[in-house]
Parts: sequence; structure tokens; C-alpha cells
Amino acid sequence: MFDAVRNNKKVVQVFLGLITLPFAFFGVESYMRSNGAGDDVAKVGEYKVTQQQFQQAIREQQDRLRAQMAGQFDPKLLDTPEARKSILNDLITQRLLMQEASKQRVFASDDVVRRTINGIEAFKVDGKFSQERYTQMLAAQGMSPEGFEAQLRQDLTLQQLATAVAQSGIVARTVSDKVIGLQTEKREVQEYRVLLDAYLDKVKLADGAAQKFYDENGKQFATPEQAKAEYVVLSMDALSAQLSVSDAEIKAWYDGHKDKFQQPEERRASHILIASDKLGKDKAKAKAEEILQDLRKTPSAFADLAKKHSSDPGSAGKGGDLGFFGRGAMVKPFEDAAFSLKEGEVSGVVESDFGFHIIKVTGIHAAKEKPLSEVRAQIEAEVKAGSAARKFAEAAEAFTNLVYEQSDSLKPAAEKFKLTVKQSDWLSRQANPAAGPLGNEKLLATLFAEDSVKSKRNTEAVEVAPNTLVAARIVEYKPAAQVPFEQVKASIESMLKRKEAQVLASKDGEARLEALKKGEDKLAWGAAKPISRMDARMVPPPAVSPIFRIDAAKLPAYTGVELPGTGYALFKLVKVSAGEQLDDARRQGLQRQIGQIATQEEVEAYIAALRARYKVEINQAALESKER
Repeated sequence: MFDAVRNNKKVVQVFLGLITLPFAFFGVESYMRSNGAGDDVAKVGEYKVTQQQFQQAIREQQDRLRAQMAGQFDPKLLDTPEARKSILNDLITQRLLMQEASKQRVFASDDVVRRTINGIEAFKVDGKFSQERYTQMLAAQGMSPEGFEAQLRQDLTLQQLATAVAQSGIVARTVSDKVIGLQTEKREVQEYRVLLDAYLDKVKLADGAAQKFYDENGKQFATPEQAKAEYVVLSMDALSAQLSVSDAEIKAWYDGHKDKFQQPEERRASHILIASDKLGKDKAKAKAEEILQDLRKTPSAFADLAKKHSSDPGSAGKGGDLGFFGRGAMVKPFEDAAFSLKEGEVSGVVESDFGFHIIKVTGIHAAKEKPLSEVRAQIEAEVKAGSAARKFAEAAEAFTNLVYEQSDSLKPAAEKFKLTVKQSDWLSRQANPAAGPLGNEKLLATLFAEDSVKSKRNTEAVEVAPNTLVAARIVEYKPAAQVPFEQVKASIESMLKRKEAQVLASKDGEARLEALKKGEDKLAWGAAKPISRMDARMVPPPAVSPIFRIDAAKLPAYTGVELPGTGYALFKLVKVSAGEQLDDARRQGLQRQIGQIATQEEVEAYIAALRARYKVEINQAALESKER
């Protein structure tokens, strides 16, 4: 428990995202209980989801996706009924959980909030939490420490409640064994294919069928407008590559920032944790005292006693070893004890939120200053980055003005800033990440604008990514055009024939299946193929589920499945046997997957129960309305 929380990097990353999280500040009651004017998107028990909150959630989700997709994000992805409903469901779930947490009096303690904030890498300088960095980063997001901490407490509370529910999704051993048995069960099947190619000669297309398809599906045969472009990229990285940093500059920076290179003291410790949540506080403390007495008699037994008694699943198997850690990584009572001991010493019983610990310090890394030789590359990169940032800020405006003022060529801008004019392949209006800087939606819209196409002038400088500007101009252009019918007639006729042949093959396959089920088996079956639910590579994917749905009470038994574009496949089940014995690693992996499925179902059922308990009402008209 203790070690698992300390090492949960994913949780830390999730909470780093809270800095820009779009969802409402649940701690501000007046905001949550705001009185709408009938345009609220949903009502969740006593709380509301206002149109303002909903639109804010959509905007911030767009921002996150845009950042993740490096400027290739299409806002239309979230402009669908499915996407809007998904975002609303997230908001509803949060409010349901907050109401239930309030009712059950579940909350995150001050210590949990403090440890979470201390663990966020963005707030650290040289591996240590920095109050100054913390305040600055929050201010950059328009947040105060108090507001952020209140929001974080609420989200930690939600996680605490959701985790408790998820942990209740325990699968009985007999159930998991049964599921694993089904997964490994082997079935031997023979296959017979009814191929559509055999029916092509029987297909007679109606007169004008190809022309009719062409006329009704004209968009399929239109080639979009295309252009080749030349472009220049002004980026902070490009400017940084042009810079050099002297030895004197590196030495001066090192001397002026020595506080950055102080490596704080670290301790390595092992512990035995007796959790109080199961035994109760008094019994847990008594058990810890008893173990401590045993340790004093036999100090060398620490690792064995940790494996036997410790409640921390992350360290018990390692004899209680927690590895090296600095100050701020552990809860305060644990930290105070660990940093007060000498190497090899064992503490008394130490109480924390997790229970009662017995701590042994097994190693000490003394505080020291990193030498210049060790941090030289880091300093050079930091000095370069600072200089490049200043140079980019100065160059951005000049670059923007130059590509506009000398709009018939990109060479002046390239020469001034020592950049290369690059040439693209054929581009369309559709954003494509494979096009690199020219895959940006805004830049493409500018490049294909009427004036740009007509005059072949430079586009404006467009920011396609943070600290990256691109200007482009069309050098070759092809307007949109319709492929003539005669060029595609043969391919349309071939496609229509295959489509009709597929129908004939499927009908024949279904008729043969009915005959097989009546005992009329005269087919030339292929060799038997052994498959299982875990390994069914020897049959087409669409056939796997039908094969395992066959009632194996009486063999042989039959099933069939349509294979679009190929025909129809018939399968004859001839043998069913128990699967191979799995080794421990594979069995445990399957058990984990089964447990995860059970957990997911448990959480979904819990949320569904909360929705019924607190009564969720969705205003469909408000949900579908666009931002005003």
C-alpha cells in the first residue's frame, strides 16, 4: 500500500493534467448550484451542468487533443452528437461521485494532497519540490494555490471513492478457473469455402447499372484540388541550432546557479507495515510492538519478518526494501524517523496514516554538489534554450512582416534567418500529419485560399506548433476534377459483379449449411484445424465467435459465416478437448484481465446505480445546441 502509492507515476501524471483540467471546481458550491435560466444541459440530483460549464469542457478537451496531436487536431471530431454526449457523461459522473462522496463523508486528507503536489514533476527544480515554481506555474494558468489545492482535493476524493468501488470487483477463483478453461478449450474444425469467384459468370448486370452507380456516387470519382508548395519553417529549435555557447558562458552560469546543482541527501530504507484499517489501531500497534521485540532479539531477521508480516504489497516481497528516496517523498512521520537513524539502525514503532511502521535504514547518500563536468551538457542546453527563446521572440515579428511585404518569394526570409526553402509533394485541403508542417489545418486553409491559389503569393506566417512559424506559397496547382466515366466503367462493373456474386455465394452457403444440419454431408472438407479462443489464427476472424457458439453436445456439428469480398465459409466441428495447462505467468495474466473486466463492470454498475439514485435529467435541446 505505502510503496504502491509512492511509486504510482501514472497518478502523478494524471494530476499534472489538473492544471488545465476543464471540469468545474466542485468545491465552489455557488458555482455548482448555479441557477440556470432553463438552458442547463443536465440536472444531477441537486446539482446542475450549465451550458457554460459544458462548453468550457468541450473547449478544454479540444485544447488537450490539439496539444496531443501536434496541431493536426480537427475540431469537427468533437462536433458530433456522440462526442458531446461522452463529454457530458464525464461531467455527470463527476457530480454523481461528488454527491456520493459527500454523503459517505469520504475526503482526501491534507497529507495526501501535500504528497501528491510534492510528487508532481512540473513543480520540481532539480528533483525537489519548489514553492516558487509551484506558484509561478499555477499563476500562468490563472489559478491560485488555494484554488488548485481545493480542486485537487476534490479529484483525489473522487479517485478514492472510485478505487474503493473498483476493489470490490473481486472474481472468485472458481469463476476465473472456469473462464480460463473456456479460453483455453480447443476445438478442431474442418473448413469448406464457397468462393464468390465461382459465381461471377452467373451475374448479369442490368443495362446502365455502372452508369447509374457512377451518377449516384459521383463524389467517389472526384479528385480533390491539389497543390505543390514551397515553404520555410522558423522555429526555436532551428535558431537554437545556429547558436554556440562558450566555455566561459557555461562556467559563469554554473557559478551563478550552484544552488541548482546541490544533490540532497537520500536514504535507503526497508520497513514492515502493519496496516490499521484491517486489524484496528490498537491491535495493529500491539502486533507491530511484538514484531519489534522479535527484531531486537534477531536483528538479521528483518527481511524475513517483512515478507511474513508487512501489509505493503509493493515492498513486502523484497524484504521491505523501499529503495533510495529524498525528503518529501514519504509521509512526514516516516520521513522524520528515517532521516534520524544511522545506517543499519532500526526505529521504534512509527505511526502514519497507513498504520504502524518499523523502519531500518540500509543506505545513505550524503548531500553533495554536482561537478561542472557532470552538468555541462545540461547547462549548455539551458543557455541555448534561453538565447533561442529570446532570439525567436525577436525574429517572429520580423519573419511575419518579411513574408508579407515580399510576398512573391520566400527566399528573402530564408536568407535573413538562415533557413532552407523546402518543397512539398502534392497536398490537398485535408489535414494530414504525414505532411509535417504543411499538415496544419489553418496553414492549409490559408494556402488554398482563393487569393493564394490565384496569385501564388506567400501565405501569412502561421503558428503550426508552439514556437514554430511556417509560411508557404503554391508553385503548382491542380483544380478539383471528376474522373470521366469511361476511365472507371470497367472497375465499377467489376465491383458490382463481385457484389452480386457475394450475394449468390452467401445464399448457396446458407443452403448448404441447412443441408448439413439435416445430416446431408457430401462436402470435400479440408484438414482439421485446432483453435482456441486464445489462438484462432487458423480461421477467419468473423468465424471465431460462431465456431465457439456451436453446441458441442453432439458431434459433428456445423456453422457458417459470410466472408465479405470472399464468399461464404462452412465449418464442421469434429472434436472438443480441454486446453493446455498454462504456466503461472500466463495464468496470472489471464486472471488479471478477468479481474479488470470484473472491475470495469463493477464501476459501470455502480455509476448506473448512482444515476438512478440521484436522478439524472438531460436537456437534449441544450446538449445539441452550439456555443453562443
